[in-house]
Amino acid sequence: MTEPASPPDARPSARIVIIEDDPVVRQYFLRIIATEPAYDIIGMAPDLAAGRALIRLEPDLFLMDIGLPDGNGFDLVPEIKAACAAKALIISTFGDRDTVVKALSAGADGYLLKDSTPAQVLDAIAITLDGGAPVSPAAAVYLLELLRQPQPVAAPAPTPSSDERLTAREAELLAAFAEGQSYKEAARTLGISPHTVGNHVKSIYRKLEVNSRSEAIRAAGSL
Repeated sequence: MTEPASPPDARPSARIVIIEDDPVVRQYFLRIIATEPAYDIIGMAPDLAAGRALIRLEPDLFLMDIGLPDGNGFDLVPEIKAACAAKALIISTFGDRDTVVKALSAGADGYLLKDSTPAQVLDAIAITLDGGAPVSPAAAVYLLELLRQPQPVAAPAPTPSSDERLTAREAELLAAFAEGQSYKEAARTLGISPHTVGNHVKSIYRKLEVNSRSEAIRAAGSL
């Protein structure tokens, strides 16, 4: 279950750009975001070219579709990350494993499906702005499958030692984080203490050579 976002009066202000080719859907997301006083829509674009031009505005978050007329939305993510500190939250009708993994590997900070409720969209935006990595449950299933698979070894590299692979428990913990769960919620889900969660997190960061939960989720998804 996605971690509930902070109460509206506690949410920080944020400048948001929407990149969506369908004008009806674009207006739908505009109406959703407009219900949150802390959020300000500073630009909208129907394709990659127009979205690329909005990077100069340096918004706090891009809400992006994938199937755009001139390419895939996640192709713009590396450019966004190179140019500013904005977050990139993908929201798409595509929930297949390859698309989810490609988007997260490109640097997307979260992945939602378009059948998400307005409350889920607002919660995901808040979580993303707070440094989390919300992923729709249907998409998180693919990440869990990938995390549970043995890591492939590229010849002629030696087989990774057992202490270099993610354990089943570490994979389950990352899947919980991918769903937006906090440390305490993940501890309850897995039936372990928050202290044990902290130890697992340290091990995950060391193995994946990352420094945050969102980086760990992206790194694990690209394995």
